[in-house]
Amino acid sequence: MDVLTRRGAPPEGRPENVPGDSRPAEGRPARERVYAYLREQILRGLFEGGSFIEEEQISSIMGVSRTPVREAFHRLEAERFIDLLPRRGALVRQVTAQELADLYETRRMIEGYAIARICREKVPLPARLDEILDDLDIIADSDYFPRAELNREFHFILVRLLGNEVLSEVYQSLGSRQQRVTMRALAADPSRIDRIRREHREFLAALRAHDEDRARLVLEEHLRPVVGVVSQLPGYVPVQAG
Repeated sequence: MDVLTRRGAPPEGRPENVPGDSRPAEGRPARERVYAYLREQILRGLFEGGSFIEEEQISSIMGVSRTPVREAFHRLEAERFIDLLPRRGALVRQVTAQELADLYETRRMIEGYAIARICREKVPLPARLDEILDDLDIIADSDYFPRAELNREFHFILVRLLGNEVLSEVYQSLGSRQQRVTMRALAADPSRIDRIRREHREFLAALRAHDEDRARLVLEEHLRPVVGVVSQLPGYVPVQAG
């Protein structure tokens, strides 16, 4: 089986802890530790799209048997981070240019509906939204992973406010692609961080004022595809002038 292709060698030994859970690593089920570790490495781009992750390698890195690794693989497959191929193993999925376009279109539809409901029904907004924006202000600009996690939480809260469990589940299913696109967009153009900060604040202010038109305009700008990211994805076709 192909060896995992990475930008840099695999980490030596067992990780001390895995982001995403406040409990010490040793206090968490092995499958959860393996899942969180693999998910973060994929999002950070250390396990690259199109490469294979070896079960034995991860078992050795994490200091666990193969069973929790397989369980983590199945969860990551369900969330569309990887594809499990017979006799080949876990293939890290690549986000294509068309998939990115579809993602942004779907997000505009779902979040646009959320805007309409929140503004027209004057749905109260939780303080957690402000806390997330404050947390984003103090994260180091170079650390894209927690930024992508908080960004996703911010937008998901707005969808969840509608109380539509089916819609929330649909939005949640976009998670892997949404976060990978966020990570790549920030890496391609770190200067976007300041613009995203402003857009989040403007967006929240428009929602609090129940200004549907303004909120939609900010969202459209916020979800505009980044050419520097799209052009690097498989299947990208440059738009011909004229």
